[in-house]
This record gives sequence, structure tokens and C-alpha cells, in this order.
Amino acid sequence: MVNKVWNVAVIAGDGTGPDIIAATIPVIDAVKKKFKLNINLTFGEGGLHCVEKYGTNLPPETLELLKRSDCVIKGPATTPEGAESIPSLAVQIRKTFDLYANVRPCKTLPNVKSLKPNIDLVIVRENTEGMYSGLEFKIGNDAAIGLRVITRKGCERICRFAFDLARTRKKHLTFVHKGNILKVTDGLFKEVFYGVGKEYPDVTADDAHTDAITQWLISKPETFDVLVTENLFGDIISDEGAEIVGGVGVGPGANIGDKYAMFEPIHGSAPKYTGMDKVDPVATILSVRMMFEWMGYKDAAIAVQKAVETVLKEGKVLTYDLGGTAKCSEVGKEIAGKI
Repeated sequence: MVNKVWNVAVIAGDGTGPDIIAATIPVIDAVKKKFKLNINLTFGEGGLHCVEKYGTNLPPETLELLKRSDCVIKGPATTPEGAESIPSLAVQIRKTFDLYANVRPCKTLPNVKSLKPNIDLVIVRENTEGMYSGLEFKIGNDAAIGLRVITRKGCERICRFAFDLARTRKKHLTFVHKGNILKVTDGLFKEVFYGVGKEYPDVTADDAHTDAITQWLISKPETFDVLVTENLFGDIISDEGAEIVGGVGVGPGANIGDKYAMFEPIHGSAPKYTGMDKVDPVATILSVRMMFEWMGYKDAAIAVQKAVETVLKEGKVLTYDLGGTAKCSEVGKEIAGKI
């Protein structure tokens, strides 16, 4: 593993994406140098700004670049609304490479406002099905239908992924659902969850309704370890999870499949701050920490985590969202320096 050459694609995205990625690259370079890692970065275009030039937010050249790479680091990209608008760049990549597990850690960080001082949980979101399957259509002008697709295969693999993750942590996995209302679809998910759980006798498995979880993430977040759920529910509660530990500016994310992965912050592109070198790069830098962990470089991942925590604890170089005045690029440089 140490001598493996990793080809990593990089897509800066839109809005604040280029600033965030530019601030993250020095951190990657510092890790490569410190741990003598063979990681080649190749940059490709992607995002709303590509539509006028290529007619798509995922140009064919970029897609080919992704197919030649081992994984991708992606900055936030703008996705317009409307029935006739282009699909999300992230969703296209997830579907193309079958990145079925969206992993979003929510952890209390030094000197960052957190609801409680000891929050450390991970939300695992099924990434390819549910209400985000993209199966929507109109019936005339007065009705629209969206299909919530749940399959046994999709449930089994995300549950197994979540149980494996829980086994490496505090050995507690909670299935989040709305089976009292969505009796058939979440009924299948729940059946599969407890069925897979029989293979993991060392992991405590329980379940809770989505609306209850939204309350308990506020009242007792320290009691959770790993939560697994379907696409829409996971999207919502993971943003809540990020907010209780400081906001989406410090919320990292990974999209993982059997053979490929994408690492990106959970926040959007914030177009109003385009080119201002203002927003927080910590979420993206922590996403890169997840990349090193996925690659098997645990020491490198720990180094990134410690560097981020040191900079936050010192409190001298922070962006506006954390009460500081530093630029995005300055935070990236400071974290790289700690490594």
C-alpha cells in the first residue's frame, strides 16, 4: 500500500469551490512530503460554469479523467432548480461510479461552538436510491409524482457498510426510518437491517423514527455512534448533525463505492462569496483526511486531523464563520504548516 501510486482527480466546482480547493492543495502536498506518498493530482472541469462551454456540468473529458483515476476530490458545485435543469454534478458522479455510501462524520472540534462537548457520531446515508432516485414525472399540469425506490440489494450493502463501520468505533448502530408511515419501503429496509445485524453480534443494533432523531440529535447527540438511513432522510439529518458541531463549514463528507470514492464538503457553493477567498476550507480538508483513511494511510489521516484541531484550538487563523478574520487560503496554509 505504501508504494502504491494513487491517481486522484480534482474538480474545483463553482462559486467558492475554487478557493476551497486551492486552500486544500497545500495540505495534500504537505502530507505527501511528510509521509512520502505517491499521489498524483490531475485537475478537471466540472460545475455550472461548464454548461455554456460544453452543454453539461460534467464534460466528457472530465468523466474520462475520473474513469482513469482512483478517486476524486470535488469542491462544491452549483445545482440549479427546475424540472428542466441539469442534474447535480455530485449525483451524476455517484451514479456513474455506484458510490452507494455517503459518510458524514459529526464531531466536536476544539474552539468551535458545539451543542455539547463530546459529540462523535457518523451518519451513513444510502446514496443511490430512495426519493433521490430521480424518477419524477408530471401528470398533466396539476399533478407530479416522485418514486421512492428501496431495493433489497441497496439496503443490504449500505447496512453491511454501516455495521462494518460501527464495529471499528463504539459498536452501536441506529437505523433511522419512518416505517410507521412508509410501511412497505422502510418496512423492507428495517427487515434487511436486522437481518444483516445477525451477522454482527458484537454490534448493538436499534432503530428510531426520523422525526424523533431530529429531536434527539439536539437533546442527546452524545448517545449516538453510527446512524444509517435512506437518501433523503440522510441528507436532512446530516446537515443537522453538522450544525450541532459548528456548521456545514466544518462538515466533511465521503461518497464510497466498492471500487471508487469521491470526497467533498457537505456544504454548497455559496455563489455570493465567489472569488472572495473568504469561506472556511476545514470541511474540505477534513474530507481529504477521510480520503487518506480510505487509502489506508491512517497516520496521514491522523496528522491532518491533529493539524486542523491545533489550528482551531490556537484560534489565531480562523475564517469568519468561526469568529475570525482570516482568508480561506490563510487557513489552508496554516494547517499545512502544522503538518
